[in-house]
Amino acid sequence: MRIGLTGGIATGKSTVSRLLEARGVRIVDADVIARDVMNPGQPLLAAVAERFGPEFLLPEGGLDRRRMAEHIFNRPQEREALNAIVHPAIRAEIRRQVDAYEAEGPGTLVAADIPLLYESGLEELYEKIVVVYVPRELQLSRLMLRDGLSPEQAQGRLNAQLDIEDKKRRADYVIDNSGSPENTERQVERLLESLRAR
Repeated sequence: MRIGLTGGIATGKSTVSRLLEARGVRIVDADVIARDVMNPGQPLLAAVAERFGPEFLLPEGGLDRRRMAEHIFNRPQEREALNAIVHPAIRAEIRRQVDAYEAEGPGTLVAADIPLLYESGLEELYEKIVVVYVPRELQLSRLMLRDGLSPEQAQGRLNAQLDIEDKKRRADYVIDNSGSPENTERQVERLLESLRAR
């Protein structure tokens, strides 16, 4: 079974992903794939540098992710231009990895961890969608603390994604990560019991 795992920025999706992986779920991580396709020497990185300029590259040749994030988050056209370059390659690699894991056997649970699953229109590719949720106010404070952002910068990041309440409404399953780690872990256990009973 292929599951789409998503949520908002700073909702704790990586925590839930690790909990699932520790319980035997195969994880395909879109963020890892996105980093890999932008490594020095990769053709996509050259295309990004050509479109946005060499100032978005670090001295060692990699992408300056922080600078790019600042550049695109409040500029929808620039964000769309970046996505048009990198998203097709990322989607193709996600599909390749999901297919490879599914080929291991009919009982294999595969979770594709995709932060922008709904925004990218990918929900139809998965049998069930799991959203990792925290209320927006908590999401905002966690993001500011984690990334050292001002309230305005953090709001800009949140506004660049579909609102977490909308994601929650569209989900087949919700993991509410606003409580204790133990509470989140119990929800993951219940989720797996439900999925494996299908």
